[in-house]
Amino acid sequence: MENQLEVLAGCYEQILFGYRVDRNGETWSPVADFTHHAHTASLSAVAVSDRYIATGSKDETIYIYDMKKRVEHGTLLHHHGTISCLEFYGNTHLISGAEDGLICIWSTKKWECLKSIKAHKGHVTSVSVHPSGKLALSVGRDKTLRTWNLIEGRSAFIKNIKQEAHIVQWSPKGEKYIVVVNNKVDVYQLETASLSGSITNEKRISSVSFFTESILAVAGDEEFVRLYDTDLQRCLLEFKAHANRVKSVYCFEIENSNIIVTASNDGFIKLWKLNKEIFSSPVLLGEVNTGARITCLTVWLSSLNEMPLKSGNVAQQPEEKNETKPFVRKLSSKPAVTEAIHKLQDTESHCQRKKRKTDDQTTKKKAKLS
Repeated sequence: MENQLEVLAGCYEQILFGYRVDRNGETWSPVADFTHHAHTASLSAVAVSDRYIATGSKDETIYIYDMKKRVEHGTLLHHHGTISCLEFYGNTHLISGAEDGLICIWSTKKWECLKSIKAHKGHVTSVSVHPSGKLALSVGRDKTLRTWNLIEGRSAFIKNIKQEAHIVQWSPKGEKYIVVVNNKVDVYQLETASLSGSITNEKRISSVSFFTESILAVAGDEEFVRLYDTDLQRCLLEFKAHANRVKSVYCFEIENSNIIVTASNDGFIKLWKLNKEIFSSPVLLGEVNTGARITCLTVWLSSLNEMPLKSGNVAQQPEEKNETKPFVRKLSSKPAVTEAIHKLQDTESHCQRKKRKTDDQTTKKKAKLS
């Protein structure tokens, strides 16, 4: 069964766009599936799991959407300031960072905040969770790189990087991570925790995405996208993706095809197919003009046989195919916990039980006195 592919983009105009990608050989057609205008300020971050979409905004809120039920799930209110970064860990937890210096860990079971960590003195600019779920990295405007032990919910290591980094990201297998400062990418090895090399891009970097464990796609304040080998620190490929600067880039593999999705300030979203064996110029599969100034981008994939059956299937009603649909409001979720963050939940629950016990004892003492 073919996987369903949806490109999701947030913009300055406060809207989340969803484009279903219809695939026919070398021709991919992004078709407007939905638009959602829930935020009251521009979108600053978007993240996906198998089931949920999370969007963050300058309005200090996080909105959750259930892609399988096609409903709006609710709003998360905890941060004070722009939501700067969002990342799901599997289907069970969401990590958020914001201008208030906090990193929050949310459970997708009841959408409650399990842990709130004062991570940085000032703006948290980027967060990345290790594939094991046991570690996380964060960078902020306090010019530090911090490693977090998610099992114990505490800081494990602080590195002064002397400059303000705006991106940190683990590689797909978690054997290395990269830290981006302006137009420079520093590559670190997990095993040695040491700098293994640096890559310098032509312009300030706005977005990165790992293509493989060693190959990194880089977009910046220009119309070009470059692929770098992080082991050899050299450029493998450069191609002109847009007429204006590229705001976001996202790489993934589907049905043995290596795909790069790019988005630009010119409003266009483009899908490219790359032959990673020879690294020739990628083939443009399809594009769509959103008519908006895009700020963030991601891709949602799901097997069609996992989608709920609905009456009035789109395939049976081609005349409605291009209509955009709003989300409706509802609530629900699905559990499954990892060792790394499960312990945080147990700790929080213990603290809550201890507080209730203390409150009960205080109430009894007051009753005796009266």
